[in-house]
Amino acid sequence: MNNNTTNLETYLARFTESDWIAAIETLLPEVHEVARNAVQIWFRFYPLRLKLAIDAAEDREAALRGIAMQGNFELKGQIDTSHHFLYGHRYWKTVKAAIEAEAAVFTDQTPALADEIRDIAKLVAEKLSVEPQIVIAMVAIGLSTLNQTGLEAFKAASGEVKQPSGTMAKSPNAVIAERAADDSQGLFGFLKTVNKRFSVNFASLASTGKFPIMQDQEITGASAADHSQDWQKQDGRCWEGPVPIECTAASCGTCWVGVLGGQEKLTEVSPRERRQMKVFGYEQPTDAKPFIRLACQAKASGNVTIVVPPWNAVFGKKVRGNVEEIELEPNTTSAKRLRETIASATSGE
Repeated sequence: MNNNTTNLETYLARFTESDWIAAIETLLPEVHEVARNAVQIWFRFYPLRLKLAIDAAEDREAALRGIAMQGNFELKGQIDTSHHFLYGHRYWKTVKAAIEAEAAVFTDQTPALADEIRDIAKLVAEKLSVEPQIVIAMVAIGLSTLNQTGLEAFKAASGEVKQPSGTMAKSPNAVIAERAADDSQGLFGFLKTVNKRFSVNFASLASTGKFPIMQDQEITGASAADHSQDWQKQDGRCWEGPVPIECTAASCGTCWVGVLGGQEKLTEVSPRERRQMKVFGYEQPTDAKPFIRLACQAKASGNVTIVVPPWNAVFGKKVRGNVEEIELEPNTTSAKRLRETIASATSGE
């Protein structure tokens, strides 16, 4: 901490990644359903523990190479955009201003983290004339963003966001209803012999859209069939469709996604997916059908809505230390260099 660090920054720096997750779990009943998965996904997409580990490294670039980092996990360049997939994103400018105001007046208080989030959310909701349940997730994200970026960078961001369009321009309940609905299968859709076809709605920092998926097809397989545009030009990891992909065998961690809606329409997590998630370092909940998945392992039986993180890495061994044995199965498409990098990332050296 430097001499210009505010009391609010000092207060927030006390909390671990587990503390933040616990606070979110405490607040979930107060979060509107439209944002419950989304806020939990955001905290998995921007893990504090990974950020602190990289900051502590003597050689930052070597540390990033050592965990096979691809894409951009840094919040400093995404202060106004990292939460693009939350309904409350439209209120970011007001949320950001409220947090900056709190930083100016916060003394050496020690409230529970959930209480601090809750108090600011009430002020924001009053300012916007909305219910606190609509903005509380954004306040939590805003405070975590401040904690990871520092007040100077936080204030320097413009706070401007794109206005919502499509489904996200509708009411929160309408968004929930659309995410729950499946595409019509036609007059004979009830027949088992009919090849049922659904949709995967996706959002990333680069684009939004949807692609078709057949009954019991993996998300990555469906994504790879979408040649509507040059996806790799938008994201170098997307060499085949809008969902990043490398191995299709749960060996690289490239295709992890958050499930905003329809998680119950995906197949249950297999033992291999569960094990590999620990290898990669992604904090997947223990539910049979959680909101963090490997898209190459998740098969759909209805419409789903996903969000694609802007990065992927293999840091379970080196950062979380929760992996004892590593199993890297051969796959058909991974380049030799990537496999060597992943092997290094999982060596713990």
